Amino acid sequence: MLQLAMRSVRQRPGRFFATLLSAFLGATVIMTFNSMLDTAGASGVDPVSEESLNSAAQVVGGYGTLLVFFAVASTLTVNVRQRDAEIGLLHSVGATPAQIKWMITGEAVVVALVGTLAAVGPAVLGGQVLLEQFKDSGQVAQDVDHVFGPVALATGISITLLASAGAAFLAVRRAAKARSGTRRRGVRVRVLAGCAALAAGASGVGATFAMEKTEPMAMAPPAYGAILLAVGLAILSPALLRLVLAVLEGPLAAFGGAGAYLAVRNVRRRAAELSGTLMPLILFVALATATLYMQAVQNDAIKESGLVRTVDDKNLETLNFVIVGIIVAFAYIMLINTLYAATAYRRREFGQERLAGATPAQVMRMIGWEGLLLTLAGVLYGSLAGLAGIVAFTRFRTGSSLPDQGLGLWLGTVAAAAAATFLTSLLTAHRALRVRAVTAAAVIA
Repeated sequence: MLQLAMRSVRQRPGRFFATLLSAFLGATVIMTFNSMLDTAGASGVDPVSEESLNSAAQVVGGYGTLLVFFAVASTLTVNVRQRDAEIGLLHSVGATPAQIKWMITGEAVVVALVGTLAAVGPAVLGGQVLLEQFKDSGQVAQDVDHVFGPVALATGISITLLASAGAAFLAVRRAAKARSGTRRRGVRVRVLAGCAALAAGASGVGATFAMEKTEPMAMAPPAYGAILLAVGLAILSPALLRLVLAVLEGPLAAFGGAGAYLAVRNVRRRAAELSGTLMPLILFVALATATLYMQAVQNDAIKESGLVRTVDDKNLETLNFVIVGIIVAFAYIMLINTLYAATAYRRREFGQERLAGATPAQVMRMIGWEGLLLTLAGVLYGSLAGLAGIVAFTRFRTGSSLPDQGLGLWLGTVAAAAAATFLTSLLTAHRALRVRAVTAAAVIA
């Protein structure tokens, strides 16, 4: 099966581009930060620098792994679903379900290994840039040299390969249940996982009030809590998306025309598939809003207290913005990558709709309405997750329930999320519509 997987990757590399990009970006983030562990373990590094470097790597470790898993899982789910005809053909010629699972898992591992090896160079450069940021902020001594060693390489390869293999196995399992109609158990597992993440997130947010006011890491519990809440909402996104549809279906049917009708129908039918797109959207909105507002609240609280910002305060701000900035950027690229993969694979569907009488303009309007629905759902649930951390931290730091910064930061985040969703979906659909309808409808992915 491994040989078959390698042959499949060689014969149709374009099919795996989105998965390759996810693995490449994820491995780059993981190895960039874990190179700080190699640097901290080098001889001659002073204890203060060592602590700063170890903290940076440890902060990103678990959540970076989680983001890599979601990134690869979302693109692999699209990849597996678009290969239903091929998988059915393999079944008909005698391939067992176990063989097909191992073949697709092998493909994912091969692609992830290629992506990880390609990420070594960018990770080395990224680690050097990250170390310079820590030096400029005074967290690391100027004489510390960057080291890219076995810790960064081993964690990058192992985490990316394990995440890819696990995501591929789950994607095949989910697709098999969808074809056989036995999805109830999988839905129960999803609900349990989502509820567990929400409970952990609520605990993290609640832990904010157990911190001391002078604790420099007081921002960590609400930030991590917001991330876990976003993960829980992302896992439960199929049901949450249907909830948004139930509220908006009436107004869209009344004022949106044929494009809105097709969009509602498609989103309802493809809610489980679209959850892969909602994951990065929810994570991006939650991460960006929570981090920006909490850091602004922290800065204003120090200013209003009359205290001069210490070196530790400035260092912590740099650490927050650098680390979370990289993760937010990763989530943003993951969103674009997933949207591209999800829209590009619908070329055959677009062709069939055009043959049934829909014009290219109507198809584009349908994609626009779908983008609006996804954006509304992603912004709503991402904002709720971020707001939980913001309210807890603001209450802890200032005694108020909401920050004084207004809606500017949130509107900027929403604008970035909407731009990624609409531009990626519409541009990819426009490219797919350039193919003749008969040719597109005849394509078997």
